[in-house]
Amino acid sequence: MGKLDGKVAVITGGTTGMALAGAKLFVDEGARVFITGRRQDALDEAVKQIGRNVTGVQGDAADLDDLDRLYDTVKREKGSLDVLWASAGGGEPAPLGEITEAQFDTWFGLNARGTLFTVQKALPLFNDGGSILMTGSNASLGAFPGWSLYAGSKVVQQAWARVWLNELRDRKIRVNVLTPGQVATAKQEELFDEATKAAFESLIPRGKMGRPEEIATVALFLASDDSSYVNGLELVTDGGTTAI
Repeated sequence: MGKLDGKVAVITGGTTGMALAGAKLFVDEGARVFITGRRQDALDEAVKQIGRNVTGVQGDAADLDDLDRLYDTVKREKGSLDVLWASAGGGEPAPLGEITEAQFDTWFGLNARGTLFTVQKALPLFNDGGSILMTGSNASLGAFPGWSLYAGSKVVQQAWARVWLNELRDRKIRVNVLTPGQVATAKQEELFDEATKAAFESLIPRGKMGRPEEIATVALFLASDDSSYVNGLELVTDGGTTAI
């Protein structure tokens, strides 16, 4: 018996990295999963990798019309949902003094505004007793130079989780934040050169990057009844980077 048998889950940004690993694990644990991605080719490849019990819906989490189309698809195919992992997000280094208005609008539009409306638009479909998790970042806990814009766009989730769980308490919908640290993903390969990756890796007590599958297991915990008494938590999964 799987931990998510009979559950319907939505994972935004599910075409790569941690979210893709989570989608695979959720399906293995019995869930029917809907994933989103901006690029149709990447979405098709992710659906192929997951292999079964998955629907891909092309769209941008920062685009409210795309979010409407996502939830219309969920409603049409399954009628309701039990788990939402709002994972779509991104960032780029931008030191204070060089941050542009366009960068602010892009990353707050996706990481903050996009996450808020991803959650809000899901609520009419949510079954009572469901689980919402958002992907944060340990950049919001550390003082990593050049990452204040990204950190600021992510830290709002901690406040939202606390307020939203109170607003949703009558429906017994839990809201938590999964905050990963340095994880070896394709996106990281795009952003960082070898020296930067080595510098980040040196901050991890075990001296080795996290793997997407390690984050996926934590997402499964927050999505499933294993975490039935966990609500309003920011679960930091960064190998101890921000603990020392």
